[in-house]
Order: sequence, then C-alpha cells, then structure tokens
Amino acid sequence: MKYPALLAVEEVLPSLDNYDSIIDVRSESEFALDHIPGAINCPVLHDAERVQVGTLYKQTSAFDAKKIGAALVARNISQHLETQFIDKPRDWKPLIYCWRGGNRSGAMAHILAKIGWHAVQLDGGYKEYRRAVNLMLEDQAERLQFRVICGTTGSGKSRLLEALARAGAQVLDLEQLAAHRGSVLGNLPTEPQPSQKMFESRIWQTLRHYSPEQVVFVESESKKVGNLRVPERLMEKMRSSPCIALTTATALRVKLLMEDYTHFVTDADLLGKQLVHLTSLHGHEKIRQWQAMAEAGEMETLVQELLDLHYDPAYLRSIDRNFLQYDTAEALPLTDISLASFDATAIALAKDQLSNS
Repeated sequence: MKYPALLAVEEVLPSLDNYDSIIDVRSESEFALDHIPGAINCPVLHDAERVQVGTLYKQTSAFDAKKIGAALVARNISQHLETQFIDKPRDWKPLIYCWRGGNRSGAMAHILAKIGWHAVQLDGGYKEYRRAVNLMLEDQAERLQFRVICGTTGSGKSRLLEALARAGAQVLDLEQLAAHRGSVLGNLPTEPQPSQKMFESRIWQTLRHYSPEQVVFVESESKKVGNLRVPERLMEKMRSSPCIALTTATALRVKLLMEDYTHFVTDADLLGKQLVHLTSLHGHEKIRQWQAMAEAGEMETLVQELLDLHYDPAYLRSIDRNFLQYDTAEALPLTDISLASFDATAIALAKDQLSNS
C-alpha cells in the first residue's frame, strides 16, 4: 500500500484496533465534543488559530488565509513531531482524521508518510465516522440479544451490572457511559455529562466487540439518562427484551442509596436544591418538608419518603407499560448488598444466562 493511504470509513472502523495511534487533528473544542474512541488530540490549528484564519478568509482573501494557515499548520505539526511522535518506530501505523478528511488531516498524513511511517487518512473525516456510527448503532441493536435488569430505585441494579462486568459478562452500563444515575437526583457533581455524540460513541465502542451468541446485560433505563437520549433503535430493542426483576428489602435499599449518594447525604444544601425539581409533582409544601428533613440530618427518613412517595409509584406506573416482557421476568431476590454477595449473584446469573444462550 502506498502511504499516505486514503481509506473509507467502512475499511477503517472494522480494523480500528490495528492502528497504533488514532490522531484527531481538529481543534480542542471539536475534540472535546466527540471523537473516535481512543484518539489523541493533536490540533494542526488550535481554536484561536481557526478563528484567526477564518476571519482572514472572510474579511481579506482566501490566498492570505491559506498562507497564514499553512504557516500555523506547519508549526503545529512540527511541535507534535518533536513532542508526541519523535520516538515512534519505523513500522508505526497511525490513523489521522479531521472534520471532513481534507487539508488538516491531509497535511499531517502527508508529512508522517514522507518520514516513512504508514500513515492512513480517514476519507470524509469525523463527519463520515458519525454517519457510520449512527448506522452501526442500529445494526448493533438488531444483532445483539439483551437481558434487562429491572428493579425499584435502590434495589442494586447498577451494582449488579458492575459485578456482572467483573464476572466477565457482556454489560452495557448506560448510566456509567452517560455520567448520570438516571433520576432527578442522578447528576454526578464531579463529572459533567458528555455530549450526545460522545454518549453515542461510547455506546458504539462498548458494543462493537460483543458477541451475538451471548446476552448483553443492561439496566431498565428510560429514554433519557439525564440530558442524554438513548438511541431509538437500542431503546426499542431493550424494551422488547426479556427481563430480570431484582427485589430488595426497603431497609437495604435505603442503606444502598445513602452509600451511593454520599454527596447528597453530606450536603443538605445541595440536596435541597435538587429537590426543587420535584415541586411540580409534589408541591411546595412537601418539598419544604423534605428540605427541612435534609437540614435536620434526617436522611434515612427522607430517603424512605422519597422511595414511598416518588420513586416507587413512578416505577410501578412505567415498568409494565415500557418493558413488554416484564410480566414474565425472572425473579432475583437480593438479601445482602455486600460486594461479595453481588459478585456471587453475578457469577451465578452470568453462568445461567450463558447456558441458556
């Protein structure tokens, strides 16, 4: 093959793991919004430089913009060579892409190939990657078989998914990928949610190596996880899949929630602000009562009331309607929420599902 090679996304993505490095030469803000999983960001034009060149292009001339742009690109590629690539061996094989697979990635790929490396440029760039991911997400939903972990809030669904992953099972943890626990109190204070596009990239990356011969365990999510939408075809497949129903004693659920939401348990003001989002459902008086409980440190009582008056009724209203096989769900009672108990349950469940696949 002659390098730099210009390859279509259909050739690149199935062999993505064969590249030694995936280099995204777009600007920092473009990269932060979404990128091919595993990519490193080596901008050939930084954010401010893109603005500079774009302004010159519009206000002066394309020729002047290209001169300045070429100088900036050459300087930035030189810096990346000295800091990122100088120690790469002769047989190093990088994949390079930009927004459309044009000048930015072309410049980087050309120089790397002239040095002697096996540089591959993604034809169509990130734009083609996004088109392909949308199609592949639909294909993944069609070809994979799912088992949906159901259960009321605090029953241990997320912990069971984590244990199943440790046991070697195929797991799609949408809340982890979305950096959100899926309810009005589910935002993670130290981790913002990714963009919708990055959420979809994370799902695709998780599912792309999974075998259709084994089940994929997933939680009974709603259509949105925080501010992010679960891809439509995946949501449809989940809702039509067989279910496993966790049942956990209320006292254990309260304990589990207090362990998992320590940022609220230790910060009554933060919790009070989040409870305001429930005003339309429960009224100002009830919210003030719950806020007072939080301020008084009556967390166990507050959690119990939130389960009884908000979370459990909402779950019971929606689960049968949204998950078509819930009425024939396999019952899975949990009497212990220790790590060892979840691990033992996960091992048995994974083994049972594998034998039934």
